[in-house]
Amino acid sequence: MVFYFTSAVVTPPYTIYMGKDKYENEDLIKYGWPEDIWFHVDKLSSAHVYLRMPKGKTIDDIPKEVLVDCAQLVKNNSIQGCKMNNINVVYTPWSNLKKTGDMDVGQIGFFRQKEVKIVAVEKKINEIVNRLEKTKDERHPDLAAEKESRDREERNEKKVQIQDLKKKEKEEMRKKKEAEELRNYTSLMRSENMTTNEDGNDSDEFM
Repeated sequence: MVFYFTSAVVTPPYTIYMGKDKYENEDLIKYGWPEDIWFHVDKLSSAHVYLRMPKGKTIDDIPKEVLVDCAQLVKNNSIQGCKMNNINVVYTPWSNLKKTGDMDVGQIGFFRQKEVKIVAVEKKINEIVNRLEKTKDERHPDLAAEKESRDREERNEKKVQIQDLKKKEKEEMRKKKEAEELRNYTSLMRSENMTTNEDGNDSDEFM
């Protein structure tokens, strides 16, 4: 089961989601999207929370209000962190999550530590947590199928982009060829390259 939340503090709203337990988190890690940003309470156990970014946006484009929503949701879903003040929440792109065979269920590492960011959470803000909880939607998605559909769509988009690029290159080559032919024609038509029949041999008299 996956829990979905809607952060409507900005327009358009953002989707936040997390697994029911550590076993569900394994699937979320496996079938995450490149647009996803992963959140977790630093140095404490907590839910794995994901923020789905719009295509073309990066971790640096997360609206401040949405970042606060994610941090509050993570804190609220940490048995220890929920009761503590002044905790840190770490977040990083899904593509930076590292999972090896010797790790426990739900455990994760990072490929590049420099891509891990931290947001400080002073205390739980009930108003934010309650607002997000009201949008909670429990689903049983086929994560593998959703990932494949997303990847297929991206492949098709890339095919169209490649076709458009080839068409553009072909058009540019055609224009270049036409311009070259025009230059050659202009060069041939210059007066110094033209001949005349006024050489004294132009006569209407016949032998």
